[in-house]
Amino acid sequence: MTGTATGGTVCLSGDLICASAAEAAIVRQYLPEHIRLTRAEPGCLSFEVTQSGDPMIWRVAERFADRAAFDAHQTRTRASDWWAATAAIRRNFRIWHEE
Repeated sequence: MTGTATGGTVCLSGDLICASAAEAAIVRQYLPEHIRLTRAEPGCLSFEVTQSGDPMIWRVAERFADRAAFDAHQTRTRASDWWAATAAIRRNFRIWHEE
C-alpha cells in the first residue's frame, strides 16, 4: 500500500491481483462475506470490489468517514477469514484523504 491519510474522508483504490486460477477462486469464495461485513462497519461510506476485464484482477474502491473508521476496518480485516485466505494475494492500493 502506498500513500497516507491524515484527515477527512479516507479513500483507498487499486487492484487485487491474482497470480493463479486458484487465487481467483479463493477471492470469489471469500469476497461476498468480506463485502457484507465491511459495508456493515461504522464509518464505511462505500466499499466496492469488482472484477475487471481480466479475470485475475479485481478493482477495489473504499471510502471511510475518517481515519478511525478506516483503521478499525483494517484491524477487523486482518483478523478475518478473508485475510487468512487472501493475505498472499498481491495488492496494489493507493490511500489518500479528502477534506
